Amino acid sequence: MPEYLAPGVYVEEVDSGSKSVEGASTSTAGFLGQTERGPLKPQLVTNYGDFTRVYGGQIDDSYLAHTVQGFFNNGGTRCFIARVTPEEPHEIAKATLTDEDGDDVLTATAIGPGDWGETVSVTVRDAPMSSDDNTIFNMVVRYWSVEPGDVENPGSDDPDPAPEEEERFDDLTAEEGSSQYYGTILEGSSTLIEIESVGDGRPENGTVWLDLDNGGGVSTDGGDEAEDVEDDAEADEDDEASTDGGTDGVTLADYQGNDSPENRSGLAAFEEIDNISIVCAPDENDVPGVTDALVTHCENMGERFAILQAPQNAGAISDMETPVDSSYAAYYYPWIEIIDPATGTTELVPPGGHLAGIYARSDNQTGVHKAPANEVVRGAQGLQVNITKAEQDLLNPKGVNCIREFQGRGIRVWGARTTASDPSWKYINVRRLFLFLKQSIDDGTQWVVFEPNDQDLWARVRQTVEQFLTTVWRDGALMGTTPEEAFYVRCDESTMTQDDIDNGRLIVEIGVAPVKPAEFVIFRIGQWTGDS
Repeated sequence: MPEYLAPGVYVEEVDSGSKSVEGASTSTAGFLGQTERGPLKPQLVTNYGDFTRVYGGQIDDSYLAHTVQGFFNNGGTRCFIARVTPEEPHEIAKATLTDEDGDDVLTATAIGPGDWGETVSVTVRDAPMSSDDNTIFNMVVRYWSVEPGDVENPGSDDPDPAPEEEERFDDLTAEEGSSQYYGTILEGSSTLIEIESVGDGRPENGTVWLDLDNGGGVSTDGGDEAEDVEDDAEADEDDEASTDGGTDGVTLADYQGNDSPENRSGLAAFEEIDNISIVCAPDENDVPGVTDALVTHCENMGERFAILQAPQNAGAISDMETPVDSSYAAYYYPWIEIIDPATGTTELVPPGGHLAGIYARSDNQTGVHKAPANEVVRGAQGLQVNITKAEQDLLNPKGVNCIREFQGRGIRVWGARTTASDPSWKYINVRRLFLFLKQSIDDGTQWVVFEPNDQDLWARVRQTVEQFLTTVWRDGALMGTTPEEAFYVRCDESTMTQDDIDNGRLIVEIGVAPVKPAEFVIFRIGQWTGDS
């Protein structure tokens, strides 16, 4: 209550009592898998170019790159990538750059573990407009997918072969207060290295390769040849080069991730990202237990949905079953055939990324209440097997959603069921609608916490939720010709006892009538004589 001590006119803001609930996002995906390179901490990417810039291209050990590309091709706009690598080892390549006196100046560390970091070079040169004391310098960071010894002139403007990734940072200085301080410029700008200052001054001119063994890096003369690197490569000629980022031998624990606050990874890192609503691991069938881990993650979070894929060799259709019994997941079969952009040939890939993109496309075009089915799979050139109606008669009741090819209509998603045995949660859109409602109401009513728990607060809560559900009903997500037929909201003495109030509990009861998809469209046709 404000105090009025002196005469005058007082203008005050008054809370109208009405709070709005904004609909939660339902189209942000989270993908887990092995990548060529990149950080373990999940990163947001908004197009396939972002993915390749941070994580590299396609690799033999994983379908993740194809999955992300399929997601964006089918209407997805945002996804988080969790790179999966073996828990041990987690070595990270490093290099120490020194000044002209040989004193350490800075360390360059690869962003993310793996031997890919040993094919990263850092080149330092005087800037063209440098002062007489040469305090201004340029830095070029490059990445190749070949052994350092196979690169000629790595510090020149035209190395052979050309690097897969190159980052240039011009007019840098070692003065910390400057806007061109190298630590400030590179922080968050480079997708290849992180820089840490360990001394004063600028690094000397030259090229240094990052190194896994001792973090000291391998130097060249910085100009024209890489003889030192070639000698080093010859010394290790028995060790084959590998740019798979250390991705061989991943286990369930690697997918579950590290749960330490400083180094969260995998599914554990996804837990602290609120925006994710769809989860998929394209290589789930290669590692036992990953499918269960995905579904458990979604059930525990209570606001996410898992897209599962049948293995490439799924066996006889008559024996096929869903791997889990959960309303938080959907299961798809068969794999789809796409054109590999790198080779121009067709390749079979799991459909999860394409399906996640279709979920996002359907949500954005119609709404989460619409089943993500009878939608064209963009980019699909064919199917691993063509499912017949008779075969789908066996699979659909089991909750196996088929992808089918129809003459003149293309390749379409032809199923909309969850993997749940509970008929109340049979359909994907019903479960995802409830996830959307729960998350939206949760986010939109945080203001209620610690407010006085009385009739006035109850009325405001009812009004807030009713206004939101009315909007949802008008969007076509709920049954009924009036809001009263579509939902109800109760928050009064009938939902709370005095003991609840005394213990700080405010209980709201909500009932909604979700729309169900027209899965079986039946036209009954008979002869009509006009007399009946």
